[in-house]
Amino acid sequence: MATLPKIRSLVSLPVAEAIRKPELGRGERVLPGVFRLRLPLPWPGVPHCNAWAVAAGDGVVLLDTGMHQPGSLAHLERALAMCNLTLENVRLVVCTHAHSDHYGQAAAVLERAGCELWMHPNYSHMKSWAEDPDAAIDRRLEVARQSGVPEEPLRRYAAERGKRESGVAAVIEPDRELLPGVVVETDLGPWSVHETPGHAPSHVCLFQPEHRLLISGDHLLGRISLFFDLGYSPDPVGEFLNSLDVVEELHARLCLPGHGRTFTDVQAHIEGNRELVSEHLAKTLAVVEAGDAGEPLTAFEILPRVHGPGLSPMTAQWLLTETLAMLLHLEVTDRARRIPGEPERWTA
Repeated sequence: MATLPKIRSLVSLPVAEAIRKPELGRGERVLPGVFRLRLPLPWPGVPHCNAWAVAAGDGVVLLDTGMHQPGSLAHLERALAMCNLTLENVRLVVCTHAHSDHYGQAAAVLERAGCELWMHPNYSHMKSWAEDPDAAIDRRLEVARQSGVPEEPLRRYAAERGKRESGVAAVIEPDRELLPGVVVETDLGPWSVHETPGHAPSHVCLFQPEHRLLISGDHLLGRISLFFDLGYSPDPVGEFLNSLDVVEELHARLCLPGHGRTFTDVQAHIEGNRELVSEHLAKTLAVVEAGDAGEPLTAFEILPRVHGPGLSPMTAQWLLTETLAMLLHLEVTDRARRIPGEPERWTA
């Protein structure tokens, strides 16, 4: 238990202390007819996201939109202008998944461009947050409380998050459901749709077979890291592992990710994600099996024993979600068992 007080003091710090000054929107051509639009985010450790513009006839298909926040549309316009494009050139918006940094500006873009939105139909995880953020925060607080997080950092979290917007301009339904069999036509050829849940229930990747290009959203990133949108599916870790198999079968040559630069070693990234999941599952299971002098542990007690004590406030929140996802996968695969109570505890 020696590491626990340090975690508590770190988690209780205001998240705003770590927020960096956002970057400016930037655009660049990465291939003929393919443009990377680098858009700023307000999150420490994740300073930007990528939208992708792909030439299509007399305009472009815009894949992902960035997050909606003050000045965000101007950042998107600036990035487009650096590629000699405007919002009026957008003929279709396609979202890889319904997180705010990928879907947030969809309504604003559609209002200007007058085009359609295509997205996977399982986007209730975004809708519940955008339409009633207070209720969404209450649910997160209850999950944290059940995980053993002390009351003081929960109050600080509620006060801090209560000051923030959802990052979504408006909730709009897709004009077409982005499911396998749907094809996105561009000047580079058709892009096929592949369901890749895990990171989010609504997640899809798009693949262009002639050029072997993969638009991966947040399923594969240049930096191997994990995040699971918890509470909307029975086993997001298991879904993510299955989605890695789906992408592996495509044999992509170049990956265009939702964050960071393009990369060619796609198979290495797939294997790296598998290894990281396996490592975290093994560490989590070992901690659960050891317990605390044989006693079951809360998820909050398990967290520092898996990831160490030196965590920032945002990292602690992020990794608590991951720890819960790992515990859920261990439960689904009959390797761990939750003990109901206030809070819940876990045993092998």
